[in-house]
Amino acid sequence: MGKSLFKNGKLKQNNGVVLTDIYTISDKLPPQDQTGLKNNEKMEANKTKMENDKEKQNLILQSVGDNDAQVVIHRPVYSQAKFDIGFEGSKRPNPTLKETIKQQVKSCKCSNACFTKFIIQLFPFLTIMKGYSLRHDLFSDIVAGLTVGIMHVPQGMAYGLLTQLPPIHGLYVSFFPVLIYFFFGSSRHVSIGTFAVVCLMVGAAVDKNYSKLASAEGITTRAANLTPSTSSITEYTTDAYTQTVSGNNSVTQSIIEEETDVTDPVKLGIAMAVTFLVGCIQFLMGVLHLGFVTTFLSDPLVSGFTTGAACHVFTSQVKHVFGVKMGRYSGPLKLIYSYRDFFSNIPETNLVTLGVSASAIFILAVVKEHINNNPKIKPKLKMPVPIELIMVVLGTVTSHFLKLGEKHNVVIVGKIPTGIPAPTPPPFNYLADVVTDAIAISIVAFAINVSMCKMLARKHDYDINPNQELIAYGFCNVFSSFFSAFCSAVSLSRSLVQENVGCKTQVTGLFSSVLILIVLLVVGPLFRTLPNCVLASIIIVALKGMFRQFTELHRLWWISKIDFGVWLVSFLGTVILDVDYGLAVGVIFSLLTVLARSSRPYSCLLGQLPNTDIYRDVSVYPSAVQINGVKIFRFEASLYFANAENFKHRIYEMTAVNPRKLKTKIQNIKKEDSANDTGNSNYNIDLTTVIIDASSWSYIDTVGVKTISQVFTEYERIGVKVLLAQCKSAIREMFVKGHLYESVTENSLFVTVHDAVLSVIQPNSQAHSLEPGSKESVTKASTSRLDADVECIQMNNMNTHERL
Repeated sequence: MGKSLFKNGKLKQNNGVVLTDIYTISDKLPPQDQTGLKNNEKMEANKTKMENDKEKQNLILQSVGDNDAQVVIHRPVYSQAKFDIGFEGSKRPNPTLKETIKQQVKSCKCSNACFTKFIIQLFPFLTIMKGYSLRHDLFSDIVAGLTVGIMHVPQGMAYGLLTQLPPIHGLYVSFFPVLIYFFFGSSRHVSIGTFAVVCLMVGAAVDKNYSKLASAEGITTRAANLTPSTSSITEYTTDAYTQTVSGNNSVTQSIIEEETDVTDPVKLGIAMAVTFLVGCIQFLMGVLHLGFVTTFLSDPLVSGFTTGAACHVFTSQVKHVFGVKMGRYSGPLKLIYSYRDFFSNIPETNLVTLGVSASAIFILAVVKEHINNNPKIKPKLKMPVPIELIMVVLGTVTSHFLKLGEKHNVVIVGKIPTGIPAPTPPPFNYLADVVTDAIAISIVAFAINVSMCKMLARKHDYDINPNQELIAYGFCNVFSSFFSAFCSAVSLSRSLVQENVGCKTQVTGLFSSVLILIVLLVVGPLFRTLPNCVLASIIIVALKGMFRQFTELHRLWWISKIDFGVWLVSFLGTVILDVDYGLAVGVIFSLLTVLARSSRPYSCLLGQLPNTDIYRDVSVYPSAVQINGVKIFRFEASLYFANAENFKHRIYEMTAVNPRKLKTKIQNIKKEDSANDTGNSNYNIDLTTVIIDASSWSYIDTVGVKTISQVFTEYERIGVKVLLAQCKSAIREMFVKGHLYESVTENSLFVTVHDAVLSVIQPNSQAHSLEPGSKESVTKASTSRLDADVECIQMNNMNTHERL
């Protein structure tokens, strides 16, 4: 049964929504007063309270049973000016730069509380350790730390090869940044250290700058043919030759004697300089709160870029898997040149090296896919099988006893120094040459790091601070650069393993570092006979997750063709050009898609849905009705310089009235009438009003304001009125600053589209002339409209009784 309503002392039934100023709702009375209204004083008090509430309410929702709610609204038509006056609207606070600086200076208070807050923000581990439970957290962190530490050893040594440095430097990256991140990082579950993409970018920077800086240091290179001479493998050295492709497509080649157990000081200096500069950039970005810049790196862009980088990583390890000589290239088409060398030298494949590689890849893939990631076996394992470490140990032992390096020319790691390197400042004279590389690495590393941090933080219900993360990464890289380490980043695979084995806090990193320290001090030299092909196999198998990102193409194609294009362009740019060029191409193309979408946004004509004040796209809602003589135009983007011309073109096209062309046509008709001495030609048009729905505009620039003024002026010249509806306060402020109201009256702006429509079809209505916010504007309504509402209510209740 419907709710009881009284109107003028007569009982009415309503299944919908009504105005409290027109109806008195007995259901609002307390239950005890409805069952027996014996206390007259209490009733009078309740009625007085209801009358006070009426002044504040215009709408009450009342849903009855399963029936649909209804909305019945009686209010005047509001222009924006009258609405602001009646409801005391004011401008948004918009302090000047001077006022902002003063406010920030006043907020800086040197007190104990502020200092404590600063220290807690700078060292997030203090907050975490405050609630640390030795009973519940320590054991889990120990297990996770040792598990990830075991992964650090083979991955650190393997990824060290990607940077053109001996494997020991990868272990340095697995030690120093992990310790620093414990103090400054805000994520509890990520594993920082070596990461394939970042290592590859560091290696690319080394390749690109080596020849120039080596010449400056007095290191000479020898000219070479395409097939370099073979060096003595028993001395654990390999010959490599580099090629530099200049802008005129000429190729310069040189041989570099590359000993795997001797660190090239120039290469190490370049890596240290890049790492130092990356740390400085990340630290500065954190201090300036520039963490938002990664928002320009969309998920499709990062996915396409990392997949393309994975192709470069894979290519760089092919020579180790087959035991062939390949040139090292940098710049566009480097993959093409690399594979040209590979296929040219494939007859020289070392079959023993290939056999070791194939065996290692097979064992790694089987264990990772069918044991560690098997949904049936994985829950039964307390920790994943450390197959990478097992392969490193197995490869070292096999190579030692079978003398693979001496008898079968298998390239091995060679001598590994023990201990921690003495702190040495990076060569600051290299910084100017690696600026562009450092900027690209700092942004890519931060984007990858924060995406993993946010994912794990959401899963475990805590927050991270992106700007604090930047500061942490900055400290990690700057500090590590003094200890012969290269750039660090969050590893996706290690982070997931660390989280899955029960990591609670970043204390895990401490136990991981202890294990790496033992390797550096004691165990390291035992890996001297480890074949490089085993490390290459570890890298190749680890790329499986990145190559799986190809499957995103099918999903993106059906969801968004533009995101599909961003992924594909980022991938192809990275593969065809180079890692740093590919990132730039991806970012530029991604920004161009944004500009393209905003410069040519969707626009449509709106129509009124029958018996509502709702206006929708007539092409989407066939039942939407357009009002005769009125066109309601919606432009679904902010209006600024890039789309101003498109706005004018679309509004003229969709209203089927181009004021400029029509004015010219009218002038021609007038001239013909004057020449023929006739004055009865008819050039009237059906269009009387154009209403612009500005609800989707979040901002407007000076060009946009000028465009609006032109549209108003040009339409008015041919007798067409233009109105604006639903302009946000920021838009209206720009209208004032842009002097729009010098050519457009403020009465041309309306609160809603429906208000603008009613102002056209009922220009002299009583409701329109009422002051907004007054009691009369709320209580007074057309008698015929009210009676129609009551009849509708009675009809609904009759239908309800019939159904019952």
